Amino acid sequence: MTILALPANQPETFYRGAGRIAAFRRDPELPDRPEDWIASTTSRFGLAPSGLTVLPDGRVLAEAIGDDPSWWVGPGRTDTGILVKLLDAGQRLPLHVHPDRRFAHAHLASPYGKTEAWVIVSAEPDAYVHLGFRRDVERAELAGWVKEQKVDEMLAATNRIPIRAGDAVLCPAGVPHAIGAGVLLIEVQEPTDFSVLLEYEGFALDGPADGHLKLGYDQALECVDRSTWTHERIAELRGTDRVLPAAAEAFFSVERLRPEDRLDAAFSVVVVTEGSGVLSGDHDRVAVSRGDTLLIPYAAGPLTLTGEVEAVRLSAPHAGRQ
Repeated sequence: MTILALPANQPETFYRGAGRIAAFRRDPELPDRPEDWIASTTSRFGLAPSGLTVLPDGRVLAEAIGDDPSWWVGPGRTDTGILVKLLDAGQRLPLHVHPDRRFAHAHLASPYGKTEAWVIVSAEPDAYVHLGFRRDVERAELAGWVKEQKVDEMLAATNRIPIRAGDAVLCPAGVPHAIGAGVLLIEVQEPTDFSVLLEYEGFALDGPADGHLKLGYDQALECVDRSTWTHERIAELRGTDRVLPAAAEAFFSVERLRPEDRLDAAFSVVVVTEGSGVLSGDHDRVAVSRGDTLLIPYAAGPLTLTGEVEAVRLSAPHAGRQ
């Protein structure tokens, strides 16, 4: 067997969940653990090893990949290229932003920034996200909002976008965003934990100390996209004939899987969102059902999904279906 069904990996964080991950995965609830880091080789910023996935045999996934990268991630690769999470917003998350690759390379010694995307599993009727500023924002204005925590003014300057189950949205690095309460989503992102908090008042964290990636806000705010995000620009962050727009292809691949879909060989994460079925290949035959999170190494080879089942496959950009 090469496919691994993973238990939940829920590091502590600063916002509240609402038990949706436990209900989705059919597991006991862990209070105030609203994220599940799936097949993670990324640790929480400044808090390693928190966030890293430990395999059923006791090995740390990141170390196992380092020992045999070709088996896990395939020829020519040395890392997974992605981080996948389940995220349960029991309250609105703070307005924040992630640096892009250019900024991360220059200031954080990382080849990866943190472009991300959200696939909505469930959402309350009035669910929403804040995404991008509705108008150009001057740097001094933004710095003043953050320093004085003028949250109402910041949020009023953003686009409030309704979302519902089945939606998928790309969130480019640099774009201010906040996920509203009442949402369970699958998040795929570049494999970092880089966040600059524009808002921190009222959350269980020390924003002035920890909200700027240890860079200081003067420098950290340079990563923020302060340009106008019109409704037309935001519409381009959603897919049309694919789950996500073409702009996502440089960062990750997201596919909705249906019965009889054939998957090519690639390191990937599969999250089963509805029904039950079987994922099988030359080395595996694994029964799967809603809430399962599966780690697929490259060595698993091509796979086929059968049954009355729906799933989402998340991988580095090279993966696809045959």
